Amino acid sequence: MGTDLFITGTDTGVGKTLVSALLCAALEGVYWKPIQTGASEDSDRRTVMEVAELPPERTLPETYVFDPPVSPHLAAEWAGATIDLSTIRLPEGKLPGPLIAEGAGGVMVPVNKTEFMLDLMRRLDLPVVVVARSALGTINHSVLTLRALEGAGLTVKGVVVVGKPNLDNERAIERYGRAPIIGRVPLLEVINRAGGRRISPRSGALNASRSINLRAVACIP
Repeated sequence: MGTDLFITGTDTGVGKTLVSALLCAALEGVYWKPIQTGASEDSDRRTVMEVAELPPERTLPETYVFDPPVSPHLAAEWAGATIDLSTIRLPEGKLPGPLIAEGAGGVMVPVNKTEFMLDLMRRLDLPVVVVARSALGTINHSVLTLRALEGAGLTVKGVVVVGKPNLDNERAIERYGRAPIIGRVPLLEVINRAGGRRISPRSGALNASRSINLRAVACIP
């Protein structure tokens, strides 16, 4: 559908990079992670290139890269640097596909002494997809995230749930978080582009009026 998106999550390690990769594969998107920590272990850009089989020209370089796998504000402090959100700007000119931007951690992760990931999201002003776990605890984390996004005036496309299906938790997220569940991703044994494309949309959850085309992201019919 050509929609640029910002992928955030309810926590660190919730599955944002996997969902970003599947979206890039499904939508022929361009991947961008403005702030990368944990680069000493690996970079999410490299992971997305491998999973979605993206050539380098379908990715954008990070604005800030730090080696320690810690919060951006702390990683920058340890490096003797400061993350200045005014230096992070949407790419100019026409991209070869929709932009899939991935955040670092959750919406209230600090990036400097006074600002959070949420402030970067407001600055970029892209529609947001929230990645959440399906397991116990997800209702609180998801609703807090969705309410913060709502309070910031950002457009939320919906929530992608990762893990073993839990319909009760999904219904609670939709009710109390006031956002639709637009996709489900199982715990995949093999993660690659072909496997992602075999995942089919959730019936009745995806339509042009309220969500994006997640044809490679939702797994339960």
